[in-house]
Amino acid sequence: MILTVTLNAALDLTYEVDALVPHRAHRVSTVVEKAGGKGLNVARVLTRFGEKAVATGLLGGRNGSRVAELLDVPNMFETIAGETRRTVVVVDGDATGFWEPGPVVSAEEWASFVDRYTALLKVARVAVLSGSLPAGLPVDAYAVLVTAARTAGVRVILDTSGPALDAALRAGPDLVKPNAEELAEVAPDADLSTVDGVLAAAAALRAHGVGTVLASRGPEGLIALTPDGAFRAAPPHPVSGNPTGAGDACVAAIARAWAHRTPWPGALRDAVAASAAAVAAPQAGDLDVRTFLSLRHGVAVTEI
Repeated sequence: MILTVTLNAALDLTYEVDALVPHRAHRVSTVVEKAGGKGLNVARVLTRFGEKAVATGLLGGRNGSRVAELLDVPNMFETIAGETRRTVVVVDGDATGFWEPGPVVSAEEWASFVDRYTALLKVARVAVLSGSLPAGLPVDAYAVLVTAARTAGVRVILDTSGPALDAALRAGPDLVKPNAEELAEVAPDADLSTVDGVLAAAAALRAHGVGTVLASRGPEGLIALTPDGAFRAAPPHPVSGNPTGAGDACVAAIARAWAHRTPWPGALRDAVAASAAAVAAPQAGDLDVRTFLSLRHGVAVTEI
């Protein structure tokens, strides 16, 4: 089983409009409501692949109840008193997002969740920790969860940013997936437009004790610095669509590959194809398996 953690889940609302114009009223042609959050996106993609995944995290208030109603993956969430946030995406060909900050979580609620998470680790092969931290949680919250996973012998993927990422690095996650902005924070002097610059920044992250650094380069694919070497993976051609959730599909593919002990070239091929298939999906945070399969054979993976 693959366990996904979403500490700052959301009720996702997507509005489609003809054109988004600041300071104007807009008529919305389509409204889509979905259970959102990076870990939930990962779990959703895993279920599309036919994998056994369980989503856990924190839900509260009316929004949290609505998220629970909309959940389409097996789940065991902790109920909290605070109100789960909403996220709003306005689509007019491109996408503009508005993210609420999330609920305040008490120390007692956090301790109860850690107990739930630790119990779920007993039946997990891989744990995926994704997204931001809601208010009230300590900055080292992910470090606590990474340490628990490593103690249980479960491989752990961490996809977060900022102080939460910095605090968790010392706990030694098996993989982190920074974007260009996060790499720039670690290695401000590196030229991230070049492969050598990305590798230098990734090496700086690995020096903190991270097993693998998977650096996203958007439509150009991925660069991975692993214990077995460095690899570059690129899609066969550009894919148009909504990039929201592409990173989550990438993480899902790596978690799936780890659960099946797939070597790095195959894992990265799946990760790039899954990211591209998520961009092409009608709804953010989803994936069409047929599109994934059609793209996979064209992904180029080279050792660098």
